[in-house]
Amino acid sequence: MDALETTLRSSESPHLRVRERLRVLAAHREVLANLTRKELKVKYAASVLGAVWSLLNPLVYLGVFTFVVRVLGNQVPNYPVYLLSGLLAWNLFSASVSTGSRAVLDNANLVKKIAFPREILPLSSIGVALVDYVLQMAVFLVVVIVSGFGLSVPELALLPLAFLALIAFTTMLTFLLSAMNVRYRDVGHLLGLALLVWFWATPIVYASALVQQEFACGDIFQMGCRLLHILYWLNPLTPIVEGMHRALYVDVFPEGIQVLYDVSLGWLATVLVAVTVVSLLLLRVTWGYFFSRSGDFAEEL
Repeated sequence: MDALETTLRSSESPHLRVRERLRVLAAHREVLANLTRKELKVKYAASVLGAVWSLLNPLVYLGVFTFVVRVLGNQVPNYPVYLLSGLLAWNLFSASVSTGSRAVLDNANLVKKIAFPREILPLSSIGVALVDYVLQMAVFLVVVIVSGFGLSVPELALLPLAFLALIAFTTMLTFLLSAMNVRYRDVGHLLGLALLVWFWATPIVYASALVQQEFACGDIFQMGCRLLHILYWLNPLTPIVEGMHRALYVDVFPEGIQVLYDVSLGWLATVLVAVTVVSLLLLRVTWGYFFSRSGDFAEEL
């Protein structure tokens, strides 16, 4: 008689049905909200300033990088606006994937004892980062308006497009990393190194115009420059941050100095839509991977 191979799993189907799963998550929205609130309380537990720390973080970055840029002699007009418009988006991304990749591991007791949709764990990490982002962006926009820097309506239309692309890409990657990190604990160590390289590969601190000028090679190197252009824009965070810059910093040539990558609003909007669509398609894949693995989380922790 053939031996029967059995695998301990939850009662859920191993195959993701998106509509059905969305209804399950909607039914557990209170659990997601409560877990997000709990994570926020833990983050600021015994802290005198509380959520104010989330506002101080980008200000510290601003002070450090402003000093570095001045020492290097790279003068960008209205540099605080340029830096923060991209840095806030990066903080949302990096905080989400960093904490989200550990979400299942850090909540091992809940996973072993309580039945609930496991997607809530990485989603709560994104929720915490999103709360910080909203607070920081609100203060940033108030400062920009009060300072008289000004915003432009055509360019401002890129902000929701860039934000949607950011959320879609961040969620996709967070689902993938949180599931992989349960089985392969090296993921957390590799992620720290990847984020370090990724930060400097994205035009956050330096003017993106420098990249465009660097790639403006002669005819001899035309093929190589085109390849570098493609690789530069294949980084999903490049169009996202460029969209944030264009929406909030607005001018490509402030004071006659090129700061932003010189592309049309229509082209940049098209790239952002493409990033969103591809991220959503990949989200279906990574969500399916997370879902198929989630029934084994309790046994692997």
